[in-house]
Amino acid sequence: MSTRLHPEESASSAKKTFPSSSGQMFENYFTSEREESYKKRDLIDARARRLFENTALACSMDAYPFQAPLSTRSGPIVEMNGHRMLMLSSYDYLGLIGDPRVDEAAIAAIRKYGTGTGGVRLLTGTLELHRELEQALAEFKGTETAITFTSGYAANLAVISALLGPADRVIADALSHRSLMDACRLAGVQVQRFEHNNMASLRHELENGPEANRTLIISDGVFSMDGDICPLPELIAIKKEFDCFLLMDESHASGVLGKHGRGTDEHFGVHTDDVDIWTGSLAKAIPSNGGFVAVSRRLSIFLQHAAAPFIFSGALAAPAAAAVLETLKILKQEPERVARLQANAQFLREGLKSLGYNTGLSETAVIPIMLHDDVQTALFARKLRDFGVLTSPVLFPAVAQGAARLRLCVTAAHTSEHLEFALDIFEKMRSV
Repeated sequence: MSTRLHPEESASSAKKTFPSSSGQMFENYFTSEREESYKKRDLIDARARRLFENTALACSMDAYPFQAPLSTRSGPIVEMNGHRMLMLSSYDYLGLIGDPRVDEAAIAAIRKYGTGTGGVRLLTGTLELHRELEQALAEFKGTETAITFTSGYAANLAVISALLGPADRVIADALSHRSLMDACRLAGVQVQRFEHNNMASLRHELENGPEANRTLIISDGVFSMDGDICPLPELIAIKKEFDCFLLMDESHASGVLGKHGRGTDEHFGVHTDDVDIWTGSLAKAIPSNGGFVAVSRRLSIFLQHAAAPFIFSGALAAPAAAAVLETLKILKQEPERVARLQANAQFLREGLKSLGYNTGLSETAVIPIMLHDDVQTALFARKLRDFGVLTSPVLFPAVAQGAARLRLCVTAAHTSEHLEFALDIFEKMRSV
């Protein structure tokens, strides 16, 4: 294992102190004494007390762990506060942020179409580029059609709120993404939860839930906080047995699973038609913005005329659409990026386990380090910065009480030297 403190620095480099961003971020809001009110008729009521108290505590310890501004583009090495850092929490799974081909495609789209569309998709905001992109996404997922939205979050809101109502029900994996649960609230649909990846629990909910006109099962392909994979073949079998519908969120599976990065269906070798609705993000493995829904032609036509985010939100900007389209072309030409990503994830996960760290359920490029306590987790992330490693702590309420963790994300752009350096630092952290 490499003993260098940083892949780009000499062995004589000393440990530096990297200041927290909290003072600059909040303009010293938390450094002075102030009387805070959390009355039930206040705009900010008692539900916010914990948030403000925890943020104040983190700032007082120079350990606020969020919103650290980068002065360079994301990648395996970034710059923050004038220091070069190893980035270990970027969603850039394929390592394509800053790829000249993607950048040039976005620049060419700006020159042709400008920076905005001037309208929503249903009215004047649709470009030829949108149609070309949606055809490419449908080919990528193996569906009849696909439609795009301004984010993966908006895509989930769109499809569930347009399709379902109070007379229907959703049965969702307990760890399904927040956007899916927000979509259910917007739709007013009845919601049941089954134990994470537990098919016996799903079956119990199906057999014992309230009456409903239609039932939709929801799951992520790869779960964003734990990095494990859903049992898709079993979900499909149960869906068929109970004559209900199935939605899969591929946000952290696209570009990550399968030989060609097509996602959970390719990973398991199942037919895409066995899933009724595929949704996903265009801002994870794909270095852009936006979200997609990949569905049948009939359902696509319905969503174009009934999904509020498609009708009332500005269309995906041309440079973002062009970046997605170019990334799909690169992925088709260079599937070895997916293999490299998968190998990097296995190397780091096994290395962390050998050091005694608990990596939870991880099977993919998302690798949690389970530390359980919120304060300990935030301080751990803070100390890692002083060693030149940037990671994201995930705390309550993003995860359950007692489930705090660092969430590491490996990319295809990480070299063996980067990952060896990371393991060196995690080994040092055991004695800090």
